[in-house]
Amino acid sequence: MPLMPGAEPYFAEGGPVGALVVHGFTGCPQSMRPWAEHLAAAGYTVSLPRLPGHGTRWEDMQQTRWPDWYAEVDTAFNALRQQCQQVFVMGLSMGGTLALRLAAQRPDEVAGLVLVNPSVTRKDWRLVALPVLKRVMATQPGIASDIKKAGVTELAYDKTPLQAFSSLVDLWGVVRPELGKITAPVLMYRSAEDHVVEPASGEILRRDLRCPLEERMLPDSFHVATLDNDAPTIFAGSVEFLQAHTTAATGG
Repeated sequence: MPLMPGAEPYFAEGGPVGALVVHGFTGCPQSMRPWAEHLAAAGYTVSLPRLPGHGTRWEDMQQTRWPDWYAEVDTAFNALRQQCQQVFVMGLSMGGTLALRLAAQRPDEVAGLVLVNPSVTRKDWRLVALPVLKRVMATQPGIASDIKKAGVTELAYDKTPLQAFSSLVDLWGVVRPELGKITAPVLMYRSAEDHVVEPASGEILRRDLRCPLEERMLPDSFHVATLDNDAPTIFAGSVEFLQAHTTAATGG
């Protein structure tokens, strides 16, 4: 199926330090494009892939599962590793979940993580009914465009494919036991008001991560903070984080 205009992946050739940028569930690269472009302008080699099933129509996403999404992230990371001396990973929401998985699987290769409202759980009684619900309903209402800033819209599906969402729940169950394997430093941004990811995800990460973790709150943004009022804070903070954790071997 043709891509939605604006859903295209993004790549920018830069210096010896790479940044892999990962979008969220039912979204597409559009939600991360300003961040990726900011990193590229700062001189980094930047890859922003489009996850399988995203950026076209929700029916395509219904046929994908978390291993498909993770495989795309892993492939993009491998490509950056071939041309960069260090690679950092950045993700929004499920993009943060996939970034955590990558850092747990490849602790000696991921240089650091910058996460924005990452998800690893959800306290919702309806999850108990999900195994049945996904067999009788194809979708539920979408979760896109949770943005405080007026006039800004996230390019994402207006429906949540339940088969795919069930796989996201499975991914949470895979990632949580692996958190202790992560050694890379983590900078985590969380919105004070988020209508998609609950504070419980942040609580789990603060409790179970054993690596250096810095948490910064975003007072003026909802879930899609990369397109919201606090986006400049995220962008500037991520560059500072990369500068602080770039090794001397790469000239940092």
